[in-house]
Amino acid sequence: MKTTNTYLTSILLLIFFGSLFVSCKNKSGFSPKTGVAYNDPYNGGLQINRKVKEGPGPGLVVIEGGTFVMGGSLNEDITYAHDNLRRRVTVASFYMDETEVSNADWLEYLHWLNQNFPDDKELYYNALPDTLVWRHPLSYNEPYVDLYLRHPAYQDYPVVGVTWEQANDYCVWRTDRVNEHILRQRGALVDYRTLAESQARPAEPFNTDIYLNGQYRGEGIDGERMPKDNTPGTEDGARRPVRMEDGVLKQPYRLPTEAEWEYAALGLVGNTEYGNIESSKIYPWDGLGVRSAKRRTQGLMLANFKPTSGDNMGVAGYLNDGGDITVSVTSYLPNDYGLYNMAGNVNEWVRDVYRQLSFEDFEDFNPFRGNVYMDKQYEDPEKGIIAKDKYGRPIRVPAKAPRKQTWEELQAATPDSVQVDFDYDVRGYADETNQELYGVTTLVNDKSRIYKGGSWNDRAYWLNPATRRFMQQDESNAMTGFRCAMTLVGSPEVNTKLKPTFPANRTKGQGNKKVLGIF
Repeated sequence: MKTTNTYLTSILLLIFFGSLFVSCKNKSGFSPKTGVAYNDPYNGGLQINRKVKEGPGPGLVVIEGGTFVMGGSLNEDITYAHDNLRRRVTVASFYMDETEVSNADWLEYLHWLNQNFPDDKELYYNALPDTLVWRHPLSYNEPYVDLYLRHPAYQDYPVVGVTWEQANDYCVWRTDRVNEHILRQRGALVDYRTLAESQARPAEPFNTDIYLNGQYRGEGIDGERMPKDNTPGTEDGARRPVRMEDGVLKQPYRLPTEAEWEYAALGLVGNTEYGNIESSKIYPWDGLGVRSAKRRTQGLMLANFKPTSGDNMGVAGYLNDGGDITVSVTSYLPNDYGLYNMAGNVNEWVRDVYRQLSFEDFEDFNPFRGNVYMDKQYEDPEKGIIAKDKYGRPIRVPAKAPRKQTWEELQAATPDSVQVDFDYDVRGYADETNQELYGVTTLVNDKSRIYKGGSWNDRAYWLNPATRRFMQQDESNAMTGFRCAMTLVGSPEVNTKLKPTFPANRTKGQGNKKVLGIF
């Protein structure tokens, strides 16, 4: 009898642990809704990558989003513009460059263009910053015209003389270079050495969208460690390009929105405890002044700006901010998000189109004005082949509809057909401008872009993150540069160490799940 009980107990334990093992396996390697196994070449080959850890691209730091009062740090309005009245909004978590884009960063961009398109002088010329912005009829700034961009003494200084349009072109280029580098490091593309020594180089440079569409493949391109292809019918050991679903490639670099920039500059995360903002800020640092209050650095300037007329850097022997013009992008202390020079040094372009009363119109979640909805143009719609320009980039055309069209609508559409009631360009949404009055009674139109932060040649008022000014997107000056941002995907929560949490919202078997990758 005792033997029988022992035997039954053993059977029950085996059944229990077996079911637990199946449960664990089902919650990781199997679909929780159908029970079908993932990454199985014999049942359809659907590949799900669990081995994904989201992180910032090179040069970026994570900015945990949240709610804040946009315009709340502006304690005076000396221009009487009334263009940033207080309004509570929420900004999603995102990434932002730790520093402004430097001259060295821009020279890397120029070098790549010259290497890959040596015969296209127009492309290279259009990417050059306007170094003539240093010239002034009654100031001797001519040395900066020739030296500021290229001399190694200024290599870590912020690039200036770049338009909003050039800054956006840089973001597109940077996205492709970062993703190309990731793929070459992982072996999904041939490594740099093999590429350099190869006689058959690709006809066009890498582009993320073209690669994801399967149009960047072949000899001299495909790496030896591409992901396994589980598609039924493929040969053993077949490989495929990386897909967006694999979680390998980074999101596009872009300019930050005005709300993102103001939120990140304030860095209220350092003044927050248990969900409450304990104290407000006027600048990216605590306090009402622009000098350090700490004993070791007492009296030192906290940013590079112009305290008063005729005083750019103080008195010899004890220069106050240490900069006659710009300074290195890592000068001074970072704010509570770890961002350098969010006040002073150079103003920074943001993504938004300027309107004086935008605060009355925009949404309270991720507020932004400037959307122009574009679609990729297809060279062969039936085969899904994207049309490319001469630089190997997708050709983009205005979006034709505000939503996903039905299959019947899609088949009936012609290349020129557009829904009559749909406007793809909503830069002037709820606040249109009269183009005929531009330059006559107004300086604002749909090409007026916002810049923020104050510069080496600005007074302390403009160091306040809530202040806003604008220029045309094709204009530049010696006081304006930029930094890039990137959308954060997945959970917005970043700082969890001091916060109590509920038990993980998982089924019993998911705690020890097997992690599945695609490489």
